[in-house]
Amino acid sequence: MNNMWQNIFKLRQKQADETDKILQQIPVFQDLNHRELRTVKRILHQRDYRTSEVIFHQGDIGLGMYIILQGTVEIICNPGRHILAELNDGDFFGELALLDDAPRSATAVPKTPCTLLCFFKPDLLDFINRNPKLGGKILFRLAWTIGERLKSTNEQVRKFCFQKNTNE
Repeated sequence: MNNMWQNIFKLRQKQADETDKILQQIPVFQDLNHRELRTVKRILHQRDYRTSEVIFHQGDIGLGMYIILQGTVEIICNPGRHILAELNDGDFFGELALLDDAPRSATAVPKTPCTLLCFFKPDLLDFINRNPKLGGKILFRLAWTIGERLKSTNEQVRKFCFQKNTNE
């Protein structure tokens, strides 16, 4: 095999290794072994977004969750375009859409060019039917992740309310 092909295969393997490392840091996938992670990766979709290209709009029906492989995404709430969060490599968002059909509560827009992995609800549901044990493992971790985020939000609201009451 000539050097050019070896370099291409090495580059692809390096990208796959970096993707695996990021996925293993996402709570939804943390408990998966290498074989299980490889199985899940088959239903993830990779997409590149340009700066300011909308990933989804507030009010859209959620289709799935997104994992940032590279880049920065802003989560914006309208009206007023209030920035709720700025997310970077290894962060994820939109996971609640894997469990419900509610409209998105905010808009997601890349601040820089981004490469995202997309984990869509129809793929997850099909995956659960084909592999219930692994699907259940993912659902349990997904519920745990959403619960942790809810607790964090509740704590922020509690602090805000306490601070507001002491200032009055």
